Amino acid sequence: QDQLVESGGGSVQSGGSLELSCSASRYIYRSYCMGWFRQVPGEERKGVVAVDTDGSAEYGDFVRGRFTASEDKVRNTLTLRLTNLKPEDTGTYYCAAGSCPLDLSGDWPPKFWGQGTQVTVSP
Repeated sequence: QDQLVESGGGSVQSGGSLELSCSASRYIYRSYCMGWFRQVPGEERKGVVAVDTDGSAEYGDFVRGRFTASEDKVRNTLTLRLTNLKPEDTGTYYCAAGSCPLDLSGDWPPKFWGQGTQVTVSP
């Protein structure tokens, strides 16, 4: 079954770290580019990171060096390491996959979406 399954997330205090993981089906991982988006309360969904076919990553402006994406090509997994978290990072984080390169602006939404995982950062 072609799907994206997220894990990780949770609750931390400001300045803390979390790790999100996205496991993709073989077909999705080999055929599409992957990334992460997030939905913060009161805001539109925004792109967090898009990983291109050469492994390079483009991050949203709000990331400012705090998040790092990494791939495990054997396990078809994309991991997002979140550090120096702030309360404004609270929201639902979605793994996504679509045509390369993945568009972070939202103008060209990805084809596949995970179910979302919650990240909560307290002051």
